[in-house]
Amino acid sequence: MKIIIIGGATGLVGGHVALYLKSKGYDVTVAGRTAPDRATLLGDLRFEKVDYINDNAFPHGFDAVVFCAGHDIRARDANDQAYWSENAKAAPRFFQLARDAGVKVAVNIGSFYPWVKPELVERNAYVQARKLSADAICALNAPGFRTTSLNAAFVVGTIKGTATPMFVAHTHYAQGKLAPIPEFSPGGGSNFISTQSLSEAIEGAVLQGEGGKNYLVGDENLTFQQYFGLFFDAARRPVPPVLGDEHPLLPDRAILSGRGSTAFFEPDPAIVARLGYRRNDIKRAVKEIFEQVRASDEVEKM
Repeated sequence: MKIIIIGGATGLVGGHVALYLKSKGYDVTVAGRTAPDRATLLGDLRFEKVDYINDNAFPHGFDAVVFCAGHDIRARDANDQAYWSENAKAAPRFFQLARDAGVKVAVNIGSFYPWVKPELVERNAYVQARKLSADAICALNAPGFRTTSLNAAFVVGTIKGTATPMFVAHTHYAQGKLAPIPEFSPGGGSNFISTQSLSEAIEGAVLQGEGGKNYLVGDENLTFQQYFGLFFDAARRPVPPVLGDEHPLLPDRAILSGRGSTAFFEPDPAIVARLGYRRNDIKRAVKEIFEQVRASDEVEKM
């Protein structure tokens, strides 16, 4: 099967699933506006230059597309207009182009917030745009064009040989390298899913996802203190206390349910079984991040 991963050239989720699917024997192409770093494992994959916002045609010759792009809430230029134009409008239009180019299977990676915190749909532009996007993509499902959306929880993980700035910062924070930032955790928590679990779920959706279905996918419910605590445990340092202040590394704009609140849910066992992804993987994922960042820091010292 020939699969193109939109957002696979530079994104965490797209890059991880590209390498995962490649390891499973699929013919994988990564796509985006910028080619992957040739010095990384992603640089060994075939690259297709794609701009899903402005392109008026979809590359031909692919059986399936996995869409891991979109305007993220944590982007430096995040704004309501971008959420609407790039997520709610451009993404579904791009899926229509994929259909017209002969793609048979299309999987969207969306956000869990519209399904876990539906009250946010009416008052948060990002959440609203993500729901509109996922619903519109699922509505394109038709004979010969099977569409699904995996609406994922807070994703944690790494790609071998690459650095994700957020997780590098969380590792350095736990090691005590970010002074004078005070060491504490914000209140509240979230459901989390590892890149490994999500990649497995994506393969499951490609192979046997139900057409027109929005799937809520996640793994473990953790307080933010428990989440940061995994990094501090890896550093063999005390887990920091919970404070009511905004956290510099997990600011309020990234906690859409609100500081001090939780976005918890228990994944449906039937969905987990259908998509075939592992559970209870967050501790392993954090350990992998920590060890990779530490090894990279040691290399830089040499």
